[in-house]
Amino acid sequence: MDRQLALRIFEGFSIHRWNDLIRPFDMVEMDKAAEKMVLAYIIGKYEENKGKVINWNWMIYASIFDLLRKIALCDIKAPVQQMLSREFPEEYMRLNEWVLNQYRLLIHDDEIFSQFTIYIGQKSGSFSIPAELSETIRVYKAAHKFSTIRELEMLSVVNEKERLSDIKSMLEKEIQPFLDLEGLQKLMTHQKAFEFLLKIEQLRFQTRWNQTPRVPETSVLGHCFFVAIMTVLLGRESNQKMCSRREINNFFSALFHDLPESVTRDIISPVKQATDDLPAIVKKIEDEIVNKELVPFMEPFFRDELIYYTSDEFSDRIISEDGTVKTVSWEELNSLYNKPEYNPVDGRLVRICDHFSALMEADISIKHGITSTHLTGGKEGLLKHYGKDEVISGINVYEFFNDVVSAS
Repeated sequence: MDRQLALRIFEGFSIHRWNDLIRPFDMVEMDKAAEKMVLAYIIGKYEENKGKVINWNWMIYASIFDLLRKIALCDIKAPVQQMLSREFPEEYMRLNEWVLNQYRLLIHDDEIFSQFTIYIGQKSGSFSIPAELSETIRVYKAAHKFSTIRELEMLSVVNEKERLSDIKSMLEKEIQPFLDLEGLQKLMTHQKAFEFLLKIEQLRFQTRWNQTPRVPETSVLGHCFFVAIMTVLLGRESNQKMCSRREINNFFSALFHDLPESVTRDIISPVKQATDDLPAIVKKIEDEIVNKELVPFMEPFFRDELIYYTSDEFSDRIISEDGTVKTVSWEELNSLYNKPEYNPVDGRLVRICDHFSALMEADISIKHGITSTHLTGGKEGLLKHYGKDEVISGINVYEFFNDVVSAS
């Protein structure tokens, strides 16, 4: 993982959205991207349940590439980009080439950069889009539009109607082509799927490290998306032969790894570790609350999968032939269970990326001059957490963490 690429992606926490309107809370690009992928998961699962084929791998990389593009073009509003695309296509193409050049030296994985190039070309209209992606792209676009609508609905609480009327009309027009999607219908008519979304959105309002000032502040939901991106990128570095299902499971396990906190709130690590037995007790309480307050809002056709993602979330695991969850080693994941039918998950990799996100959150704030004993202690603890010669999921975490911190 190029440390400069990780830092660049982290900039998604600093790009504010809707900054020409009154905002009831900080709205940043990382949180928007996270909510979009939560919505894509919900809407996509409804379509899968109807027999449609959704290419989750394509969608995962599209979400990463869109964030990279947004970070590079943060000063250009979406309507301006749309006008450029329609009225000045040659300049728009050059602009997209410029975006790619911003990342050429940061992305060392040639396959990912090739996918990024193709994706940018498809967005600009210079490359054709395969017909088999049509359903996936419709789900992804619907999630993008509805996540923007949700932000507008939150803004409407504190902004005069006149400020929002034109934007509201435009979004209502843009969402029309996707209203045949069952999941979107249920979200827009505030059925069970919407109630589930409301629970998850609470993660967007919860601030990480809430006992200390920090720059930039990060939400739990945005943190989850950052962890999901790092899980994909680091996973590719340690094992490019992962089956597609494993990569999908890793991404969504990371995206939903803090889902229980939507109903329990974030219990900070020092409190969790206050006694030897407390971590297990906290986990038991979390599971009970999740079963009572979250599971009833999950549809049967994705409930078991989400529970699989969020239960024992930091263990390497599979689903055995008899349907039971089995903890395995990383070596076994690679040699025996790297097949879709086993639903493999690199939970320990998710944990590394969770710790990496926390390390970045502390270190960047400290280097901005906003520090505290909580941040310095947290940073030091994370740097000492892994042994110098300890290799987990194919990664020497000690070297990786110290390399990033020493140079960032």
